[in-house]
Amino acid sequence: MRYTGPKCRLCRREGVKLFLKGDRCETPKCAVVRRATPPGMHGASRSKPTEYAKQLREKQKAKRIFGLNETQFANLYAEAAASNSPTADYMMSVLELRADNVLYRSRLVDSRQQARQMINHGLFMVNGKKIKTPSIRLRVGDVLSLDPDCKSNNFFVSREITQPATAKWLQVSPKSFSVTVAQSPEKDDFEQVIESRMLVEYYSRS
Repeated sequence: MRYTGPKCRLCRREGVKLFLKGDRCETPKCAVVRRATPPGMHGASRSKPTEYAKQLREKQKAKRIFGLNETQFANLYAEAAASNSPTADYMMSVLELRADNVLYRSRLVDSRQQARQMINHGLFMVNGKKIKTPSIRLRVGDVLSLDPDCKSNNFFVSREITQPATAKWLQVSPKSFSVTVAQSPEKDDFEQVIESRMLVEYYSRS
């Protein structure tokens, strides 16, 4: 079941900014800044977590950042484990190349959730073909762009993109609201708040 409660509660539970609410996460209003303890009556507990607990929290953090459910994440691990690449690197590369993540990383939208909503509503295309699946995996050379019929959308009419993309492997064209995957993401490009090694350790237990 997909979580539909307050997003700031998730950031507090993981103890780091997951950037689920876009620019708000960069302000003093951020829940992690205002109250760094986990939610609930035992939030301030200082008991030392076990190694398994650390792995579980890392997995939960990654799921929440990228918006995957448990089945999707388990399937991703199985695919990565069967590949010829290091399992952790393979998993992170796949997550980075998701259409919703590429759109978020390009700074064309404010958050991954917003990216997922717009893709679900058919506002974006890949190589000129409309998509409605946020999890589509892009490849080097693919172009993710706004459907020309949607350029009159109020969000894009008033949108001013002043910050550069957060990924050097992307080429962004703010005026046309498009982003090109210029190269494959490397280890230094992966989401830095996730310790991918712990993800592998968590799933390799089963």
